[in-house]
Amino acid sequence: MNQREIDETRDFWNRVADDWRLQVGTAGDSNRILNSDPILWAFAGDVSGLAVLDAGCGTGYLSKQLSDRGALVTGIDFSERMIAIAREQYPDIEFRVDSCDELRTITDSQFDLVVANYVLMDTPDLLGTMHAFHRTLRAGGVALLVFSHPCFPQGSATFAGNGEEINYRWTFSYFDRRKCTDPPWAHFTSEFIWFHRPLSDYWKAFHSAGFVISGFEEPRITEERYHLAASARKLTNSKTRPYSVAFKLQKVQEAQARL
Repeated sequence: MNQREIDETRDFWNRVADDWRLQVGTAGDSNRILNSDPILWAFAGDVSGLAVLDAGCGTGYLSKQLSDRGALVTGIDFSERMIAIAREQYPDIEFRVDSCDELRTITDSQFDLVVANYVLMDTPDLLGTMHAFHRTLRAGGVALLVFSHPCFPQGSATFAGNGEEINYRWTFSYFDRRKCTDPPWAHFTSEFIWFHRPLSDYWKAFHSAGFVISGFEEPRITEERYHLAASARKLTNSKTRPYSVAFKLQKVQEAQARL
């Protein structure tokens, strides 16, 4: 991964940090609330007393939720502006400027749990990030990863017929690995940078770093959350559209890894 691409991505997130604060607020955006949060917390279980790294913490809303549940939280993000906002909003939580693909401020085997909530599709260096997560986890530690579903690009989804038929349009081969730029959406006033990789690349990166996959879900709304949908369309979308994927990974003991 070239340094110019990393610098461009960091500059982008610094530029949109205040837009991001509006997008996620203190509870997360609607996709998180309706679809992926229940899976994230089910995978996490009881976090009380655990040392937790919120990797790619943004403006810190999830760090606050983890802290409220009793976790000992460190939040990191490579955007200086994101960290400034997080520190301003949640002064009792430790936040650091650091990059997921290096975690240079984090020592080996420091955490019980690493959470990366909608981060991996935004990092230029997937393999470096997974190796950094593995290094900083204790033996038996867990990484929880939620990211946008790479098979179904929501930015290019269109409705047909009566509005129930969904079409996904690819302007390049699904198997290409590339930096993508979307036009501004929601609260964002700038073009949006992210990185497309096929789902198999993620799977291979997890194994290359030394993780065992112990859980996988494609989050969608469950009945007890139907009332949270702001409209009938939002409810239908949350029932039928695969917005994201969620993985639970475990760092196994070295002896187990050699088997």
